[in-house]
Amino acid sequence: MTYTFALVGNPNSGKTTMFNEITGAAQHVGNWPGVTVEKKEGKARKIKEDVKIIDLPGIYSLSPYSLEEIIARDYIVDEKPDVVINIVDASNIERNLYLTLQLKELGVPLVLVLNMIDVADARKDRIDINELEKYLGIPVIPASASKNSGVREVVEKALVVAETAKTGFVKKDHKVLDDIIEGYLDEVEKLISPIGNAKGWNSRWISLKLLEGDEKVKEKYHIPTNIIKDLKSFQEKLEKHYENDLETVFADSRYKYISRVIEKTVKKQLGNSGLTWSDKVDRIVTNRILAIPLFLSIMYAIFQITFGAIGSFTIDWVDGFMSDAVAGTLLRWLEAGGVAEWLRALVIDGIVAGLGSMLVFVPQIMLLFFFLALLEDTGYMARAAFIMDRFLRKLGLSGKSFIPMLLGFGCGVPAVMASRTLESEKDRRLTIILTPFMSCGAKLPVYALFAAAFFSNNQGAIIFSIYVLGIVIAILSGILLKNSILKGEVAPFVMELPPYRIPTLKGLGIHMAERGMAFIKKAGTIIFAAAVMIWFLQSFDFSVQMVEDPADSILGAMGKAIAPIFAPLGFGDWKSAVALLTGLIAKEVVVATLGILYGLGEVGEEVTQLGVALQTAFTPLKAYAFMAFTVLYMPCIAAFGAIKREMNSWKWTFIAVGYQTGIAWIVAFLIYQIGRLFGLS
Repeated sequence: MTYTFALVGNPNSGKTTMFNEITGAAQHVGNWPGVTVEKKEGKARKIKEDVKIIDLPGIYSLSPYSLEEIIARDYIVDEKPDVVINIVDASNIERNLYLTLQLKELGVPLVLVLNMIDVADARKDRIDINELEKYLGIPVIPASASKNSGVREVVEKALVVAETAKTGFVKKDHKVLDDIIEGYLDEVEKLISPIGNAKGWNSRWISLKLLEGDEKVKEKYHIPTNIIKDLKSFQEKLEKHYENDLETVFADSRYKYISRVIEKTVKKQLGNSGLTWSDKVDRIVTNRILAIPLFLSIMYAIFQITFGAIGSFTIDWVDGFMSDAVAGTLLRWLEAGGVAEWLRALVIDGIVAGLGSMLVFVPQIMLLFFFLALLEDTGYMARAAFIMDRFLRKLGLSGKSFIPMLLGFGCGVPAVMASRTLESEKDRRLTIILTPFMSCGAKLPVYALFAAAFFSNNQGAIIFSIYVLGIVIAILSGILLKNSILKGEVAPFVMELPPYRIPTLKGLGIHMAERGMAFIKKAGTIIFAAAVMIWFLQSFDFSVQMVEDPADSILGAMGKAIAPIFAPLGFGDWKSAVALLTGLIAKEVVVATLGILYGLGEVGEEVTQLGVALQTAFTPLKAYAFMAFTVLYMPCIAAFGAIKREMNSWKWTFIAVGYQTGIAWIVAFLIYQIGRLFGLS
């Protein structure tokens, strides 16, 4: 029999670790339909039944305040998974139970998992599992996903719940909200039930959401106007009775119930100082003076390791494999098969040269994301957002904007999409304009190529400086824009600082593998197609006649037309201009284009000899200006599309990309021209 289980929980509750332990490598990562929010699916291991696990986005509630909350709620309501597994941080149970109560209100088959029970035990917290089950009316399983403790029991208990659950929604067996709210809820349910019973709705839950004032539910279920009229009367009476808004009334009622449950089921003990280990570490990590220097030092160390001896070794190894094993073998096969010369040129000089010049950087990218995952899983990245709030406020933003900007170091598309969680339109627009200045993973091969070619003794420091340059330009741009076209008040910023945790090697490995595979898949699709297109355009002229000199090709003509724009920046040759142009497809294509244009597909020529070839057209100063332009100019087409969707305005979209490209030109111009004044080359 086939089952579907949905994992739901707060951010930092260990939900992803639990998902990794249940599914292992049997995972598929994609996006939810129509949105760029990560969707993970997997198969439960070592279970005889066919169990599909859906990892829903981390959320604090089922209220429709963010895209993640809407996605999670809609999935549970519409798809009706057999069981919802609610992952709760056992060391922070009070806050986590708010989502649990909302899941119970939905009436779905539910299993509560007290994850990180080992952390609660270490603090000498005592949780009465039997009493908690009695008060909540659902199974409760203690577990520690990071130690693979209780994981199998979670799946087995979910199977029992799935097998015994009756058709339809689980009936509420006790009241959570106070008697006055429950009385009005009964009245609303009487109005909704005739329609709900006919259409198979969960009338109780819909009545609750309508009484709370949930506009999404009202729109989704097309509630008749006569019911809306009576509903408003009930809402006004509630607000008058409690002398507060509906959102606060319902939240207070739930938290009062949670307090009663905690009082009966949880006994907490702290040390004499009242401070946890995480609190003591935070005294240093979030210190007003030490926080920023410590953050920069950590990032600098990561770049030195990634692009120093370890990174250089991986490049040499992959480079030799691509040039000797792959290119050499392919050429021998093609020659033995008597393949036409133009096809051999396409495969070796086009596809292998284009993909090979970019794939050599996959190990470095995976290594970088390993360290970033390490910072995230330990809980340090949440501190980074906290300490950056002070600086972001000077840009007219709150620390909440740090999350999309942080995502920008991975990929600009989800980073731009994440801006929709910001409440203020001004904040959203400013964040969208600034986020592409963060160095996404696609730009990394460009930095790695030029740093290895021109700054071999200081690769880590140079690449770190490029990342810092993007951040500095974002800061200066924020100050400029908040005082000109995007004036407004700064939104308040509140966020949870999770306790520090020791990440698992399995979790880090899965995260690193996901990023590496995503990069390789991109190489196998977008960059493969781009390599073929670039080879064709640099091999033929407008008469579709094959040319010997690429300068006479279609691509050469295009490059010569736009090259004068970049001449004041130090890289006015047509090959560099074309590489930047094709970089609009995907930033990795910049390296693939250079590899093809410099003809480094010959067997026996290592792909890293592209760096040697570049030394004929660039100097260290020109190379640095080129990297600066790459980090700042208009993002790829996919990110451009995301900007248009989130801005919902062509005017603001072109303002954003026009500003980014204009700033890129100015910064590269200043680097090159000022460098020349100081005698640099």
